[in-house]
This record gives sequence, structure tokens and C-alpha cells, in this order.
Amino acid sequence: MITFLVKVWGLARPYRTRLFLGVLTGVLSGLMVPVIIAIITLVTGAVFPATDAPVVHRQLSWAPAFVQHAYDVARQWSDNARQAIESGLREHPGAVIALLVIMPIVIFLRGLISYLNVYCLQWVASRTIADLRVRLFGHLLRLSASFFNENSSGQLMSRIMSDTATLQNILSGATSVIIRDPVTLVGVLTLLICGQPRLTMISMIALPLCMIPIVIYSRKVRRSSREMQAQTAELTQVMAEAFTGYRIVKAYNLETAVAGEFQTTARKFVSQYMRIIRANEISGPMIELFGSIGVALALWYLISHTQSLPKASDFMELLSSIFFMYQPMKNLTRLYNQLVSARAATERVFALLDTQNSVPEPAQPRPLTAAGADIHFEHVDFAYGDKPVLRDIDLRIRPGQLVALVGSSGAGKTTLANLLLRFYDPTRGAIRIGGVDIREVATRDLHNQVAVVTQETILFNDTIRRNIEMGRPGATDDEIIAAAKHAYAHDFIMTKPHAFDTVIGERGITLSGGERQRLAIARAVLKNAPILALDEATSALDTESERAVQAALDELMKGRTTLCIAHRLSTIFHADLIVVLDQGRIAETGKHAELVRRGGIYQKLYELSAGREG
Repeated sequence: MITFLVKVWGLARPYRTRLFLGVLTGVLSGLMVPVIIAIITLVTGAVFPATDAPVVHRQLSWAPAFVQHAYDVARQWSDNARQAIESGLREHPGAVIALLVIMPIVIFLRGLISYLNVYCLQWVASRTIADLRVRLFGHLLRLSASFFNENSSGQLMSRIMSDTATLQNILSGATSVIIRDPVTLVGVLTLLICGQPRLTMISMIALPLCMIPIVIYSRKVRRSSREMQAQTAELTQVMAEAFTGYRIVKAYNLETAVAGEFQTTARKFVSQYMRIIRANEISGPMIELFGSIGVALALWYLISHTQSLPKASDFMELLSSIFFMYQPMKNLTRLYNQLVSARAATERVFALLDTQNSVPEPAQPRPLTAAGADIHFEHVDFAYGDKPVLRDIDLRIRPGQLVALVGSSGAGKTTLANLLLRFYDPTRGAIRIGGVDIREVATRDLHNQVAVVTQETILFNDTIRRNIEMGRPGATDDEIIAAAKHAYAHDFIMTKPHAFDTVIGERGITLSGGERQRLAIARAVLKNAPILALDEATSALDTESERAVQAALDELMKGRTTLCIAHRLSTIFHADLIVVLDQGRIAETGKHAELVRRGGIYQKLYELSAGREG
């Protein structure tokens, strides 16, 4: 647990000054409780001196000599303070005013210190968790495509938002409790032992029994916390899938089924949450019960030993101190359960931060110049886990060539494009651009020199201008407009209510398929990369939209080395080289007319394609 806390507090290092102030005010806030008890005792003894029973000298015969001496010194100081207050009240009327205002002043100071304690710690916690979320989000974005294939978006969102929120509670609330309340307990116990050592020991006999439920329920909290975080991730996943796939939900009347799945998960979450609440709250009544047993034992001792009755003010000091100790003890008990719960959640956060990228950056990246360079897939093999996808791919693409990849579904076409973008690394062989292995190039440099247009157009809930500008952040308005014109998108953009400033909704939902695709092409035009990867960019479009998009693609491909994954073969008749993939291998290569005459796999694909398009 100590290692866990050190790791959590280490996150707040950039804000250590505010953290130190929070800790310092926590210590001062904890010391205010014994100060208040001491003042109440002194004032009571001064105002009601006649009600005190005769003082019975109690020797600490059972204690070592140095403890007896310390007790005598503390007791003498306390008696002197009482006598000074009593004489001050008799001889100086102004002392009465001081006596009346001292308690409000102390309470005001306690409130001010407590406010500063909470404010400083919340300030540190909120900024630390914001930094952690930014760091975690950036780290996840830099991981390879295989990581996102293995983890759902809902789970990742839950890790970033829900799991880190538990850390915020630790840095703010838990830090306050772990500093302030132990100081309060130590201060109050010190005050009691100095004033009433024997009665204090008797009243504390039952309190160690409080550890029994804490140990028992902490195990349940640990298990329930893990389950609760898992249910939170599942809830987020259900919502993400339902909101992004709402068309299918509505088209197939799945509203009831999806809502039912959400309800089932929500009930599981509530069940685990209530287990944690029971574990947290049951400790409070048990502490109060054992504390009252301790007070009863102290009363029994006084009844049995009437010859050693303390002053009334001293006994009131004992009672008030014991009851003042209840809340800190309950807070510390809840704190332990909160730490156990937070530890289960943050294990996943730190595990994500420790996740290594399966596509590592080179220690000393080489510069890449893709313009005018050939691309060579050099005996490339690739497998998803144990499943082979590509086998011995040896392909050279000349500068400025249009190379089309065709083949049945699952032949490895998209995987080849993903390897070029280094979303994955080949399991054997190499991919070279201009003779440079792309594993020796910084991925940022590689991606700057490859533009991508995919079948699934990814647009953002922002303006048309901003979506195009993402191709090259910082581009001028004139450059954005020119890119839109090259992509044959300018005309339809100007028909929108706010032209380039029109917000297109999530994933471009307010646009047609052809319009979305032309915006994606405009983004690629603006990027002006020397290499272009087209992944079935027109396969999902109707004939009219396809013509417009194909015209934009033809404009985009001019002067660029292009790798085109084709679904409709009519779009690649003019390709410089057609590569036919079959079960992960290159089965045929050549131009359209040549491959048709050959009567192989391509000729069969062409006949099937012609039949579908006809």
C-alpha cells in the first residue's frame, strides 16, 4: 500500500508547493482539535472551580521514571494555566472578555485552516488528474493498431475517465484524511494521557476490536471494486456502441434489447457499489459501539474507586476527547477501504501507461524522402497472432506508378496498406521507401509523406474547414479552398448554410456518402504527400457519386505514387500495375488487358465484377 501511495503522490510532483501547503494545513487542522479540548477544559475549570471534587494526587507508579517526570511537568503546566485564568478572572475584568472570545477565535482559525487544506489539495488533485488523463490519452494514441484491435473503445474511455477519478479522490480527500486525522488522534491521545493516564488506558481497551471488521470488509471492498470498475467499462461500451450504431439499433428494433443489456449491467454495478457502501459504513457504528463500551468501562472504574474521583472538568475532558476521536477513526477506516478500492482501479491505469508500443520508434531515426522514391515490399510475411495473412510478398512500386491491389475478401489487400503506413511491422522481410527500411524512420515522418483515403470515411464533429485543415494544420483559407476545388467538393460546400463553417455532425452524418468522401479527398489533397494509399475509396458509393469521387481521385493521383485497393475493377483499368492477391500471396501481376487474356484469377474476378455492375 505504501508503494501505491508513493506512486500516486509522485504524480503531483509538478504541484509540490501547493501539495506541501495542503499537507501543512492538514497537520495544523488536526492539531486544532486537541487545542479546542484543552481550551474547553481550562475555561470550564476557571468558570466552575467550586464544582470540582478535591484533587487527588495520582502517581504513575506503574510507569518508567521519565514518563512520570513528563507527566508531572505537563500537569504542573496545566495547573498553572488554570490558576492564571482563575486569578485573571478575579483581578482583571477584561480577562472575562478574553475568555468569551477565545473559543470563537479558535473555531474561526480551525475553519480557515480546514478551508485552505481542502482548497489546496483539491487544486492539486484536479490538475494532477487532468495531466494524467492527457498523458494517458496521448500514450494510447501512440500505441499500435493491434492494441486498439484488442481493446474496446468503451473500456479505454472508462480507464481514462472513471478509473482516474478514483485517483482524484485519493489525492484530495484521502490525503487530507491521512494527514489531518492521525494528527488529531495523536494530539487528543497525548492530551488524555497527560491528564488522565489510567482512565484513558481503560477507555481504550475495547477500541482494538475495531480492527476485526476493517480487515474482514477490506477484502470484500477489493473484490467489489474490481468488479465495479469492470461494470463501469461495460456500461460505457454499451453506450458507445448504441450511440454510434443507432441506425442499426433503430432499423432492427433493437431499442428494447440494448436498453435491457444496459439495465442488466447497471444492476450489476449497483450491486457491487452497495457492497462497498456496506463495507465503508458498517465500521462507523462499530467504532461508536466499542467507544461507548470504553466509556462504560471508565465509569465502572470510577464507581469502583470513589476515593480517586477526578475533577469534573477532567472527566468532561476525557468524555469529549473520546467522542472527538470517533470521526477521525471512522474517516481513517473509510480511507483504508477507499485506498483498497482506488488501488484496484488505478492498477489498470498504470498498466496502460506501462503498455509498450508493438511498433517501437527507432532510437536514431533516419530521414525519409519519399518524393521520387520507389517502394519495395521485400519478401514480406505477416500474421495476426497465429493466423498467417501475407506470405512472401515481393513487390516493387516505381515512383509515380498507380498500383492496384485486387483479390477476394481476406486476401490481405488492406493489411498490405496498413504495413506501408506501419500500423504493424511485418513478421519477416522489410518495406523500404527509397532504400530506407521504414522501421528505421520515425512514424511521424513516415505518416507526413503518406496520404490515406479509406472506404470508411473518418470525419469529425466540426466545421468543414476544420475537417479539411486536418490534412495540414495551419493551412491558409486559400489553400483549403483550393484543396476543396481539386477534390470537386467546393460546389456542394457552398450550398451549405454556412459554407466552409458548417458543422457536419459526428462522423459527417449531415453529408451524403459522396460528399463525405470528397471531403476526405480534399484533406488528402491539402496534405500534398508524395505517396497515396486508397483503400476501396469508392466501393460504398452509388454510380453518380462514384463518378464525382473518381474524378477527384484522378486529380489527387497526379504525380503521386499510389497504392490502390480496388473493389470495383472498372476503377483500375488504367492502373500501371495490377497485383492479384490470393490467400496472402501474389498470384498474378500485370496490366488489365494482359491479365484478362491470361484467363486466371483476375479474369474470373473481372467477370464477377462486370456481372455485378451490369
